[in-house]
Amino acid sequence: MHNTHISAALPELHRSLIDIVSVMNRPENDAAMLEAAGLSFERALFPLIVLVERLGPIGVVDLAGRVGRDYTTVSRQVARLEELGLVSRRAGTTDRRVREAVITPQGKIATDAVDKARERMALALFQDWSRSDFDELLRLMRMLADGFSAAPAAIAAST
Repeated sequence: MHNTHISAALPELHRSLIDIVSVMNRPENDAAMLEAAGLSFERALFPLIVLVERLGPIGVVDLAGRVGRDYTTVSRQVARLEELGLVSRRAGTTDRRVREAVITPQGKIATDAVDKARERMALALFQDWSRSDFDELLRLMRMLADGFSAAPAAIAAST
């Protein structure tokens, strides 16, 4: 079977993904990113504002699913972001019953500061990588992300 090498390597791939996700989910890393960006809001709000800026307008249910939190918790946290003037909420464009979060100009300033801090950290991380290695990582990560996104539909279609 031509997939034998994939099956044999999957545990190492899984370990690598766990290592990456674990590092990205560490509260101290979010706190360091906020500090480097010069922001002082609660750490739990950090992934929410980033996702609202990247994916918004976005419904709270979708947002909760993406961060692995309960809808009611995320709803309260989005309300806090709204109090801070970083997001606004509005009726959904396709379904008026859905409340969507949208980044505000003040929120965009905050996420731009996060992007600058992330860039500084990434430049340090990748400083010894060759351009071709970095470009290959980018290409393969996009391929992996697209595969993950399509996987549920592909699995359903194959059954």
